[in-house]
Amino acid sequence: MAADLHFTKGQGTGNDFVLFTDPEGEIALSPTQIAAICDRHFGVGADGIIRAVRSANLDAGAAALAEDPAAEWFMDYHNADGSVSEMCGNGIRVYARYLIENGLVTLETGETLVIGTRAGVRDVQRNKLGFQVDLGRWRLDGGEPLVRAKNLQVARPGLGINVGNPHVVVALADDDELDEADLSFIPHIEPQPEAGANVEFVVPAEPLVRDGVGHIRMRVHERGSGETLSCGTGAVAAALATRYWAGAGAPNNWSVAVPGGTVGVRMFPTEDGEHVSLSGPADLVYEGDLALA
Repeated sequence: MAADLHFTKGQGTGNDFVLFTDPEGEIALSPTQIAAICDRHFGVGADGIIRAVRSANLDAGAAALAEDPAAEWFMDYHNADGSVSEMCGNGIRVYARYLIENGLVTLETGETLVIGTRAGVRDVQRNKLGFQVDLGRWRLDGGEPLVRAKNLQVARPGLGINVGNPHVVVALADDDELDEADLSFIPHIEPQPEAGANVEFVVPAEPLVRDGVGHIRMRVHERGSGETLSCGTGAVAAALATRYWAGAGAPNNWSVAVPGGTVGVRMFPTEDGEHVSLSGPADLVYEGDLALA
């Protein structure tokens, strides 16, 4: 029997999402339904779906509440193909705005909103760009996996970075190479990571550093979604990789240009090690009702 799903379309630098509220965790969309909703020709169209569910009503939410009892709301995120994803940097900013605009939470300037994710609890604050999310500690997976992409003449070495989800970052020589890469095809990683990975292709600006801020340009192929106009965790991974390659004296503040706009990345020390944050806009575009088969 068909049922209506009330949804909101949101986006952060062109990375777009379908969001809906299910506080009690009663709506279980199948991967097929998620893929149909995200289809850009026959569905609403999105890079992924975010369900607003209380952490207490989701198995994955138990770990979030154990980490921080204030994590009342959980970001239940699925990629456009219906697969589960651990984290989404643009998505969590859009999710924060969605919770606020729908009266589910309040967030005044200077306050922190605690959100549960499959990558752990994340803290979100308002800032002049929109919202800033502390993505926590990051991990250098290292290695030099070879990455092949359509229209790039030779395989390139990548760098593994984990920011709650896996990434492989590849440096290219110039803007022409970045523009010519055809990311409608899935890049081939060798050896292939067991859980797959998002792949970022990066070109440094000239000069790389201006007024103490590093500048890079990036395109991304997201695991389970294809090429997207932006990837928040991908931008963070790209900035971390570029700082690593640049060596001593590289800045901790970065501006990352993606096809959908610009996001900010900041690395900063904490008691439990270095954290990295992502800043950028988050907008709600429209609402609608969708008949589910």
